Amino acid sequence: MSTPTVRPTNTNLQPTNARQWVIFFAVTLAILAYIDRVCISMAMPDMAKDLGLDKAQQGYIFSAFALAYAGFEIPGGWLGDYMGPRKVLMRIVIWWSAFTALTGAMWNFLSLWITRFLFGAGEAGCFPNLTKAFTTWLPPAERVRAQGIMWMFARWGGAFTPPLVILVFKYMSWRWAFVVFGALGTVWAYFFYRWFRDNPKDHPGVNAAELKLLGGADAMASGHGDVPWAKLAGSRTVWLLWLQYFLLSFPWYFYITWLPTYLKEGRGLDSNTAAQYAIFPLLFGGMGSFACGILSNKLAVWTGSVSMARRSVASIGFLGAAIMLVLSINTSDAFLAMILMGLASFCNDLIMPGAWGTCMDVGGKYAGTLSGSMNMMGNMAGFVAPTVGGWMLKSNGNNYEPFLYVMAGAYLLGTFCWPFIDPVTPMDQNEEAHA
Repeated sequence: MSTPTVRPTNTNLQPTNARQWVIFFAVTLAILAYIDRVCISMAMPDMAKDLGLDKAQQGYIFSAFALAYAGFEIPGGWLGDYMGPRKVLMRIVIWWSAFTALTGAMWNFLSLWITRFLFGAGEAGCFPNLTKAFTTWLPPAERVRAQGIMWMFARWGGAFTPPLVILVFKYMSWRWAFVVFGALGTVWAYFFYRWFRDNPKDHPGVNAAELKLLGGADAMASGHGDVPWAKLAGSRTVWLLWLQYFLLSFPWYFYITWLPTYLKEGRGLDSNTAAQYAIFPLLFGGMGSFACGILSNKLAVWTGSVSMARRSVASIGFLGAAIMLVLSINTSDAFLAMILMGLASFCNDLIMPGAWGTCMDVGGKYAGTLSGSMNMMGNMAGFVAPTVGGWMLKSNGNNYEPFLYVMAGAYLLGTFCWPFIDPVTPMDQNEEAHA
């Protein structure tokens, strides 16, 4: 499929910027992925009414996505390492778009649970394969910034999904809304597959000067299915990456599952106001991702240590999120409470780009597999959290405070992970030096 190109040998040639298109495709896919996963949180009250779902069943439905998402993370990331993200992303985007559309045709609890499970299985490979693409197409100095930009737009896609769903519901039922959202992914898959190449040297838009910026791209490209599983499983950094991402994701899943219901039942807001307030956590989270991409680089220059910069920003993020969430719980005014919850999410996302950047630097040519394994642990939390929330709400008469305090506790525990993570030493080197 690739076309051989003749590269100019002029050493004064200015680099092309084809790699920026990789960021564009990552951003647009991240937005679509979050729209498809978040829309069910706003549709759930209508779905529950039509399908006769109680609170526990709603929790199971939310968790079905996360269970499959977690279970297929490592296979999805490994496939990206083995056969390249081009083929993998095209296939999984079409897969999850189909099951997004089919969500609108479901008729009872079991059919809906199965459909959301299969939807989650498709989305599982999204971010590990985008991370694999970044590892191949971007020089090290641009990777965390690119992760920050991608996660900012991912969060903002989710943030504006509630009002988008409210708008769409004015013109169609929740059933047809899922069909519309599902159709968007197939358009992305078509254009991505036409443009993207697993190895930048195979792309006609990349000149010799840009290839020089991407030194080592050949070594990072596809064909690395021989993952050193024993070394991965024996790494302290890998285990702590898994743990911190579980603790980070446990409270975060509240923002894309129970939040609209909490605003209606726990704060007494109407649907339109709830949709407007539900924007804050993901909106502020996107700002946190972008801020991390800037702060980490500046702090690394100031301290002379990438490792210290990532550890510091992530530890501050966990502690700040715990404090802001506790303040939100104890604030009676709904608007101010959501601003504080938004600040908790801002602190949450100060951690994201550094965590994924660590997967790229530590994983190297196995970045897809390592990031997939980290995201697997995060989405195991996504499976546990909505289910635990449903149980707690059912047994506590819809009192949300105990569940929210458990979330704050998860953030607090995460604070103690990052001081012991080596975020820069590649996995195929001994974990001796801590920069």
